[in-house]
Amino acid sequence: MLPADALAELMAGNRRFVTGKPEHGHDVAAAAAASSGQLPHAVVVGCIDSRVPLEAIFDQTFGSICVVRSGGHVVDRAVLGSVGFAVSALNVPLIMILGHVRCGAVDATVQSLRAGDNPGGDLGYLVDEIAPAVHSVGLDDPDVAAKAMRAHVTRTVRRMRDIAGVPEAVAAGTVSIAGAVYDLDTGEVELLT
Repeated sequence: MLPADALAELMAGNRRFVTGKPEHGHDVAAAAAASSGQLPHAVVVGCIDSRVPLEAIFDQTFGSICVVRSGGHVVDRAVLGSVGFAVSALNVPLIMILGHVRCGAVDATVQSLRAGDNPGGDLGYLVDEIAPAVHSVGLDDPDVAAKAMRAHVTRTVRRMRDIAGVPEAVAAGTVSIAGAVYDLDTGEVELLT
């Protein structure tokens, strides 16, 4: 697909949405109903993988969840700030970290570490952030990518406690942090923590 075709597809989808003829289940009336304000009940940090549309897999409508996505659900300052905003300004009671099976970012990290060749730059940042989870499993493990993805979810759950105000909210029982894995084949989400 050419860039112009991709843009045309997005704009055609928006026209279908606005005219009340969506192909994929979202309704403009729900968007309009939520437009005056938001009261989300969760912030979900997930991967950019196009096969993992967070609102769809949790069957949530407009205004019900905040979504933060990055390659391999890697956390940086923007992600931490976004989650912190959802907790402090929007009062979400749940932070969920969602990994998924066959994550390309985790697979790329495993391959990079095995080859001893970090890609550098911004892509190298993703590798560097996922590498501790891979090392915790060990490159010789035949199931290293799957186990490292789960370890990376657990590490990311722990990182949420670095956000200002989150440890206190967890201690007070007003915020909970969950880690989970999405199965691309079945659509099921398995809670890890």
